Amino acid sequence: MKARKLKYKEYLHAEGRVTIVKHNLEEIENKFEMFQVLNENGKVVDKEYEPDLSDDELQELMKRMVYTRVLDQRSIALNRQGRLGFYAPTAGQEASQIASHFALDKEDYLLPGYRDVPQMLWHGLPLYKAFLFSRGHYHGNQMDDVQTLSPQIIIGAQYVQAAGVALGMKLKQKENVAVTYTGDGGTSQGDFYEGINFAGAYEAPAIFFVQNNFFAISVPVDKQTRAKTLAQKAIAAGIEGFQVDGMDPLAVYAVTKYAREKALEGGGPTLIETITYRYGPHTMAGDDPTRYRTQDLDDEWEKRDPIVRFRAYLEDKGLWSEEKENEIIEQAKDDIKQAIKDADAHPKQKVTELIEHMYEELPQNLQEQLAEYREKESK
Repeated sequence: MKARKLKYKEYLHAEGRVTIVKHNLEEIENKFEMFQVLNENGKVVDKEYEPDLSDDELQELMKRMVYTRVLDQRSIALNRQGRLGFYAPTAGQEASQIASHFALDKEDYLLPGYRDVPQMLWHGLPLYKAFLFSRGHYHGNQMDDVQTLSPQIIIGAQYVQAAGVALGMKLKQKENVAVTYTGDGGTSQGDFYEGINFAGAYEAPAIFFVQNNFFAISVPVDKQTRAKTLAQKAIAAGIEGFQVDGMDPLAVYAVTKYAREKALEGGGPTLIETITYRYGPHTMAGDDPTRYRTQDLDDEWEKRDPIVRFRAYLEDKGLWSEEKENEIIEQAKDDIKQAIKDADAHPKQKVTELIEHMYEELPQNLQEQLAEYREKESK
């Protein structure tokens, strides 16, 4: 006697599989609770996980966050003046960016996205070069001895590159990690999964950050995926994943430090989702966040400002003051003024240089153009 053929839904219900699948999914998702050390008022909620940072280190971390906020404000102004080119605002994401970088070593390798210039600066990139990068000048992409690639413009592509760099470090037995950043939109790209899967398969020392600011460019994260968290996507690649309060610098630092130590001990890669918010537009290239974000939502996230939160924590310890913060602000302004002068004084990029840096071997049409522009420049 032939077995009765069941329709798909009938089969699932007959076996109780729908209930089982839903239960298992909820059980997995509930394991990714957001890790937090400081609440919105700057109070420690879990002393067990408070990082063992010295007073000087805590002050240095705050200094870098304040400096980065000033740099963001001045970069927006410079962009509007036509003195910078492409720029992606960073205000609101200082804890996610700067505190994660603070847990790294200078010889660790950065593979940033286009919003991650601050990490590159604190890794050693001169500020004037960051300004030249924004202008599209090739010198702004010459990293010299700084362990970083240029900011990746292709969404998610840095994940594949990070997997390769991390594997290279493992093969060379280097005591360092490769660290990369993307946003929530990057997790919708194929390169995202390919990168974490490859790194997981070879237990490469990599740390993959997803800075979840909820809107990518303008598409809400709940329109990009049905997953309750982005951290749980680590499960498909068989690697460890965390969701962390990306407005809490101590939480971000603690998780990053753990992931780095684990990688160096042969524990493989980690995926870290930081729950954060960008206060400005996606980029200064015409994006209007009021089209997809409400004022109420902006106001809600303003209350979670990572600098305000960390300031309260340090003030309670007697480690911070308005005077100290103002010194940092003035120092940042002076540095920015000098850096923009240095960028202005750098020799302008020639068309011939643009063509020469585009290919190792020029195709015939560009060889003709190169000869034409060389002739023009010689006159």
